Amino acid sequence: MLKALKVILEIQELDMKMIRLMDLKRKRQAELDDITSIKKDLSHQVMLKEGEIIELKKNIRVGEGEIEEIKAKIKDLESKQNVIKKVEEFNALSHEISSAERERVAKERRMSDLYDNLANEEDILKNLKESLTATQENSQVIEEEIIDNISLINAEGREIKEARDKLAVKADPEVMSVYERLLRNKKDRVVVSVENRCCSGCHITLTAQHENVVRKGEKLVFCEHCSRIHYWQESKVIEETTVAPKRRRRRSASA
Repeated sequence: MLKALKVILEIQELDMKMIRLMDLKRKRQAELDDITSIKKDLSHQVMLKEGEIIELKKNIRVGEGEIEEIKAKIKDLESKQNVIKKVEEFNALSHEISSAERERVAKERRMSDLYDNLANEEDILKNLKESLTATQENSQVIEEEIIDNISLINAEGREIKEARDKLAVKADPEVMSVYERLLRNKKDRVVVSVENRCCSGCHITLTAQHENVVRKGEKLVFCEHCSRIHYWQESKVIEETTVAPKRRRRRSASA
């Protein structure tokens, strides 16, 4: 293995832990955002419903005023009718009174609909407020747990970063630059071993010549297919994996 890659591999392990931590943090933050969004949406619905009820009450007050005006008009017409002696004028006032009565009845029916609508809207508002209160109470424990979890993630992230910074000082600057560029592009392992003449990153078969160059460990060797950096695991490392027994069995079969 190229000596410069040994430090990079240690850094890569820390970077993988950091990536997993950041993924977990994003998921937890998304959960927190969802809870906040639900509460915000319920609060918005409460606010809208309160506005609708205020408008309804305003319309009811206006309607009640109009009905009182019509009643006063009818009373005034009836008073005039009591002193009228001419039949034509009496009949004209009767017609006007009948018209006013019809208008009053129509407005009272409309008012009845408004009262029913108001009662329904107030029930909806009550349910929305109860739902908002329950959501706030039930989510409090969950939110606190998520916030504590994110705090722990941040603390672990700081530890990983400190360890990485110490290793980065020991790394070859040129190799480190190449590694970080690849890492930014792939957000995954970019320094991978060659196993059974395959890239363990993209799992595509390599040429024997490519494998030999990697074995020598004299320079950086990139996968022709995925551009990852290749390294050759020493036999001691290989024997500790599941790859070694398979190779020994093949050699036995050949013998």
